[in-house]
Amino acid sequence: MNRLNAKVAIVTGAGRGIGRSIAKLFAAEGAKVAVLSLTPANVDAVVAEIEGTGGTALGVVCDISDADQVKSAIDKVVAAYGGIDILVNNAFDPSVPNSSVKDLSVEQLQRNFETGPIAYLRTMQGCYPYLKMSGKGRVINFGSMAGVLGLTGYGPYNMAKEAVRALTRTAAREWGVDKITVNNILPLAETWDSAANVPAPTNALARYGAPENDVAPVVLFLASEDAQFVTGASLPADGGAIIDGAR
Repeated sequence: MNRLNAKVAIVTGAGRGIGRSIAKLFAAEGAKVAVLSLTPANVDAVVAEIEGTGGTALGVVCDISDADQVKSAIDKVVAAYGGIDILVNNAFDPSVPNSSVKDLSVEQLQRNFETGPIAYLRTMQGCYPYLKMSGKGRVINFGSMAGVLGLTGYGPYNMAKEAVRALTRTAAREWGVDKITVNNILPLAETWDSAANVPAPTNALARYGAPENDVAPVVLFLASEDAQFVTGASLPADGGAIIDGAR
């Protein structure tokens, strides 16, 4: 407990799934958490859950593909809490990730980039002065094992997620002097509807992860003092889906 005591954390895509689990765990560990999501009802629900267990949370409705909304969200967090120590870039538009390379349109690719590396770049740039001021800034970006493995049929998603990893590695080198660590997490967790037709897992542990038990704690590690000497890494939380992969 209290591993993030008095820290201020922004979690994008925090209205459901992995982002929700991260926001709740961070709050339980003492952080003041800004819950960013596109859906107002989801934002309100997560804030209520956090406050109901004694945590501190600020709900901010934000479309991360909109530069003005990103700036406004960061301004609201700083006005409320006085700074930013941790940024978790988890949000992504899941509606158009699928296409073969042969059939991929520029428009579809652009949407994946708008809610992936472009959005992550904007949040990182907007948070940078506060992360630097923190003296122990943390950025955790969500990449994907799909991009590492070149999963077929996910051309635009893979390209966007690998661009996120390149952004992360570059920022880790540039921002190290400011005592900001920048890392990727590559999760494999069950976030889909129970009725979805999902193939059996083929990872070493033979199961899909749970957002609250298998992924959020790894993000907590990267956000904590325990990971103060880890930067530029791509850390898989995938039960052994990527072993000896091109990380």
